[in-house]
Amino acid sequence: MVPAVRYTDLGIRQVRADLVEAARAMGCTRRQILWRVQLPIALPEIMLGINQTIMLALAMLVITALVGTRDLGQEVYIALTKADTGRGIVAGLCVAFIAIIADRLISAWSNAKKRELGIP
Repeated sequence: MVPAVRYTDLGIRQVRADLVEAARAMGCTRRQILWRVQLPIALPEIMLGINQTIMLALAMLVITALVGTRDLGQEVYIALTKADTGRGIVAGLCVAFIAIIADRLISAWSNAKKRELGIP
């Protein structure tokens, strides 16, 4: 969760001060400023943090096989222990494709939100 928290903090800190001041001048409460000004503008950085968290989870997939999980990480682990190159390539490509698909979906959603909000 560390990348998501750090990128969220970074995104909120990068919101221009004049936008926050304009919201204050309109009478917004601190909660309204956060939810209606800062978070929508910080959305691309927040999505980047979520993307990085997913990539970190996929990187941990093989390590979790060491403690006995039975998913895709187990396939990679078995291929490594038996020096089965073909099985390792197939399992590794599956992990890579999952990561690529997750990255593309999150990027597309983030870009659509940026266009919707009019953020360059």
